[in-house]
Amino acid sequence: MKTKGAILTDPEAKEWTVTEIEVGEPVQGEVMVKLAASGMCHSDEHLLTGDSPIPTYPMLGGHEGAGEVIKVGPGVTGLKEGDHVVLAFIPACGKCLPCSQGLQNLCDLGAGLLTGQAISDGTFRVTKDGNPVSTMCLLGTFSPYVTVNEASVIKIEDDIPLDKAALLGCGVSTGWGSATEIGGTKVGDTVVVIGCGGVGMNSVQGAASAGARYVVAVDPVEFKREQAMELGATHSFATIEEAMGAVNDMTWGRGANVTVITVGEIKGDDIQPAVKITGKGGTIVVTGMGNYADEDVKLGLFELTLLQKRLQGAIFGGTSPRTQIPHLLNMYRSGQLKLDELITKTYSLDEINQGYQDMRDGKNIRGVIVYTDADY
Repeated sequence: MKTKGAILTDPEAKEWTVTEIEVGEPVQGEVMVKLAASGMCHSDEHLLTGDSPIPTYPMLGGHEGAGEVIKVGPGVTGLKEGDHVVLAFIPACGKCLPCSQGLQNLCDLGAGLLTGQAISDGTFRVTKDGNPVSTMCLLGTFSPYVTVNEASVIKIEDDIPLDKAALLGCGVSTGWGSATEIGGTKVGDTVVVIGCGGVGMNSVQGAASAGARYVVAVDPVEFKREQAMELGATHSFATIEEAMGAVNDMTWGRGANVTVITVGEIKGDDIQPAVKITGKGGTIVVTGMGNYADEDVKLGLFELTLLQKRLQGAIFGGTSPRTQIPHLLNMYRSGQLKLDELITKTYSLDEINQGYQDMRDGKNIRGVIVYTDADY
């Protein structure tokens, strides 16, 4: 099927190029989905900056999407034409060792996330002028049509607005779980969230929902601090240094129980301040992504050991896409999770570069590409 998509043409590309591509028919274990919307996650920005490695170009971006199944390949079970679905950026086969241990967010199929090679047969499902095109997270939602493996597809109920559901494929689930699952926020806890974009804002929501007494949002952008207060934060500060004294006062010197780092581009120097603001026996959750080659971290080992603090990485919020996405959509349906308020502005696919510039300028909590009849 000929359609269009936003691609990075080569390693020197400074912006996304919207161009004609071809999306292949579904083979064994695959479905084709007509997308209603795609989230504009910061992780795709890491492709543009080179922080995330790309083995081959061109690369079709996008890894948050929701839509309707329009074709079903052989061997697919549990999905049919007309089903509404969310695409999860982590495939979950249900059969490998991590999946069998309840760690579907660490499914072994994730090893191929940036290769663009389809799970089913190792070929490329997207091409341009007859040449292979890699796809972000084996999805490529910066195109109105995708052909993906059923391991990446989560069926949802028809009453959920698809433009809101798209955000569950990465940002919302990742942020929420970072505070609740990996962070383990409990009633009465103090939680600090460093970075209040499309992921961090959901750590704020998750911490508040879990019953935290204090939810402290840290972000240099005033607009984001204001939005964090609307979404469950009790306090907000521009810098971690400003937050440090306040957290010390409000906890009688004990520090935060949980600190979640969700900055857009994490650096090694971000770790120690998060450790310092966290109290004895507390957990520091590292959710933000940095350059794949960075290995240097500033960390006070004496403090880490003697105060028994835990430094913990997190992907997809530490939980299974197949359980978390339906769970959070039920919370949205009951009014306990805010999705509409996360979407600052919607864009057409042709406006993708403006959308990412708005993100860089701190104007958006989350931008969303909405596909219309003109795209199909």
